[in-house]
Amino acid sequence: MQDFPWYKFYPQSVDKNIDVEAYSSVVDLFEESVKKYGDSVAYECMGKTLTFNEVEQYSKIFAAYLQNGLKMKKGDRVAIQMPNCLQYPVAMFGVLRAGMVVVNTNPLYTSSEMKHQFNDSGADAIVILANFAANLEKIRNDISAKHVIVTELGDMLGGLKGWIVNFVVKHIKNMVPSYNLPKAIGWKKAMSLGNNSEFKRENMSLGEPAYLQYTGGTTGVSKGAELTHGNIVANMQQISAWMKPKLKEKEEVVITALPLYHIFALTVNCLAMMKIGAHNVLITNPRDMPGFIKELSKHKFTVFTGVNTLFNGLLNQENFQKLDFSSLKIAVGGGMAVQQATAEKWKKVTNTPLAEGYGLTETSPVATCNPIDGTERNGTIGVPLPMTDIKVIDDDGNQLSVGEKGELCIKGPQVMKGYWNRPDETEKVMEGEWFKTGDIAVIDSDGFVKIVDRKKEMILVSGFNVYPNEVENVLASHPKVLEVGVIGMPDPRSTEKVVAYIVPKDKSVTEEELIAFTKENLTNYKVPKEVYFSDELPKTNVGKILRRKIKEMHEKKVGS
Repeated sequence: MQDFPWYKFYPQSVDKNIDVEAYSSVVDLFEESVKKYGDSVAYECMGKTLTFNEVEQYSKIFAAYLQNGLKMKKGDRVAIQMPNCLQYPVAMFGVLRAGMVVVNTNPLYTSSEMKHQFNDSGADAIVILANFAANLEKIRNDISAKHVIVTELGDMLGGLKGWIVNFVVKHIKNMVPSYNLPKAIGWKKAMSLGNNSEFKRENMSLGEPAYLQYTGGTTGVSKGAELTHGNIVANMQQISAWMKPKLKEKEEVVITALPLYHIFALTVNCLAMMKIGAHNVLITNPRDMPGFIKELSKHKFTVFTGVNTLFNGLLNQENFQKLDFSSLKIAVGGGMAVQQATAEKWKKVTNTPLAEGYGLTETSPVATCNPIDGTERNGTIGVPLPMTDIKVIDDDGNQLSVGEKGELCIKGPQVMKGYWNRPDETEKVMEGEWFKTGDIAVIDSDGFVKIVDRKKEMILVSGFNVYPNEVENVLASHPKVLEVGVIGMPDPRSTEKVVAYIVPKDKSVTEEELIAFTKENLTNYKVPKEVYFSDELPKTNVGKILRRKIKEMHEKKVGS
């Protein structure tokens, strides 16, 4: 299977044999981009722009603060918890340039989720948006991190505009719950202190860690995928080669609505586009569709990435269909399956194909993608990127032939080093150089790959993984719950929805009560959309609850 002639489907001029070791680190590539594109706009948010030179200057200041103000050293971990804003690339490149490791953290996490990730990663410092600082306060004494840096949304917008944004967010929209973090330092003060100290450029190698990207697993325990500089540099090179036929240096305007803390936007939007000197438009709150569309109307955007729910949501907005799409060259969907109806409507409205790609946190993330030259095939995840091999195997590890369904496995320079401090979990998914994805796929006679099912019991909600164990643990902690089983069921809006089956301990418990309880302990997308009550749940002989049987029970009860 490794010898399958995938290259014949590559867009013209894609380099099959890219040099994945052309750079010594992500920092090396960043510094090259600064030299090449200096005064060109690198990032824009809320109308404020930063050039490549300015990102270089500010990230150096932040790196100097970490090194001197906080006395941190090479290899230390720094958690960054914020939505898309100008502080994110500054902080991220600052951490990397100081030789440290970025721990990307979802801002929507609850305190308990934050506590696990910060302690598991051994984060020494946390950079957090003030909007979420109240959650950090709840666990401040339960985590090992020594330092906290708090930033407000308008801190890098400058002058009166920055002050107004901070005032409105805090006092008009009431989006910053009160918090008390006595030893925390403000972003502006940290930058001021860093500006008065000397930055030491650390030397890094491709084998050293750059990011800890947290993901779940078959056990439901959130684990940090250790992505090295080599993993990320390789995937940047692979993505750049894949899109090269359509994109030109210093000419592209990229819409980044997906959060940069998510591996898709991080590698594809933030990093790969940096390599070609693209102008990256950061969207802080894409859920505000009218505001998002208004921002889109200001730009002649050429590249658009997203997940199916985002594309579908935009297509159902009348004002979106009135936008000027004449400059759009590439649209790529990932994170979840792109539905055929969405892809067809997108092409009709924008006159640009919506190419579906595939990857995982563990593969940095892109492993396969549809060609971007118009030969895409709806319903497939395309073909492997350069320097990437794939195969499908049966339950005994035997490689299967074309047309046979099996577990998809990936081998390439973008495959993670392993799970942070979890050799047992790493061993479960790695067979030599091959990463076992847990997804069931079939390769057709032309070499295009289709995902047909998932071996893992995770639930996919709008591109985010929800692991049943995690939701079950929360529900089981409710005093009125005896037993619980959580499953995922199809949902046209978000791929799947979380459904919970409960054996109550106290018959007075209600669906509304349990949903409210989970909202206090879980991020919104993990909260069950439906709760059902039962006298018993199907189990194995040893008492293990059978989710597969719960699904069958549910389908008989309400249909699929």
